[in-house]
Amino acid sequence: MTTQQKIRIGVLGASGYTGAELLRLLHNHPNAEIAFLTANRYAGQTMADVFPHLAFMDLPKLISIEEADWSQADVIFCGLPHGTTQEVISKVMAEAPDKKIVDLSADFRLADLDTYAEWYGHAHQAPDLQAEAVYGLTEIHRADIAKARLIGNPGCYTTTSQLPLIPLIEAGLIEADGIIIDAKSGVTGAGRAEKQANLHAEISEGIHAYAIAKHRHACEIEQEIIRANGGKDVRVCFTPHLMPMNRGILATCYVTLAGGAKSHEDLHECLSKRYGDEPFVHVTPLGEAPATRHVRGTNQCRIGVFADRVPGRAILVSVTDNLVKGASGQAIQNMNVMCGLPETAGLDLVAMFP
Repeated sequence: MTTQQKIRIGVLGASGYTGAELLRLLHNHPNAEIAFLTANRYAGQTMADVFPHLAFMDLPKLISIEEADWSQADVIFCGLPHGTTQEVISKVMAEAPDKKIVDLSADFRLADLDTYAEWYGHAHQAPDLQAEAVYGLTEIHRADIAKARLIGNPGCYTTTSQLPLIPLIEAGLIEADGIIIDAKSGVTGAGRAEKQANLHAEISEGIHAYAIAKHRHACEIEQEIIRANGGKDVRVCFTPHLMPMNRGILATCYVTLAGGAKSHEDLHECLSKRYGDEPFVHVTPLGEAPATRHVRGTNQCRIGVFADRVPGRAILVSVTDNLVKGASGQAIQNMNVMCGLPETAGLDLVAMFP
């Protein structure tokens, strides 16, 4: 595909935060042309009715999924709830097998169908498609993404945690088993649905852990760590926390040195070399801690490496914007790779600060 050619895009589930973020980012994409937007609850309304901050954009009216004409789009982003997604994508692929799809739900992230059933409470409804889906952590699976027609876009916690961990495990510099991940997320990570637990009075002026020892991103993190570990089984300790902020993920990973690693400086050197040419992953200088405000509104991931007080251990601090690199931005990054476009197209963004 040429850098001048337009890509017709359909967005399923455009009324959620990830749908709005897709449109914000695609507005400045030189190849993007929005073909249709679905949101069953708001069918017949405009995006300006749902998201006034997008009122200046010339966008098609929202329609139901049943009204969507797949032939109008080259690439389809799917922001529907898990479970529902399998049925819809199966229909799209059956009727229009030439389409490229990036799914932002959890439906095509887990390669093992039994693991999916265990964590999501029902059997996978599209096992054939799951077998061909590519896990869309771009910096790790870029070559496979370039050849794929279906991408399972990673979760926000998983993206933020895996980017610092995977290169170190592949290099044998840290123990793959026994990793502790303490992660914090902004409220948009819980979606836009009306929930009592997400009311301002319930969230502001406090922090709380949730889904302790049972968050679904744990199995997704383990899947990729197992791959990096040569298929050897591992378990991680992952605890998410909800922070009184709109955007951002901060993951603090506690690791044990292994192999030839003598100190945290060896880990810093490995990550610096691995991501030295990457446009969206940056390793901070030794001693500099990344913060969510440093990546707000961008597709960036920033990683800091520190010595632990406990001998033989180190601490990795990783930050992303959960709506961008943790969702819609990485989805566009994957689209760019799938379509042979410059990977940074539409994503050359500077952090919103303060």
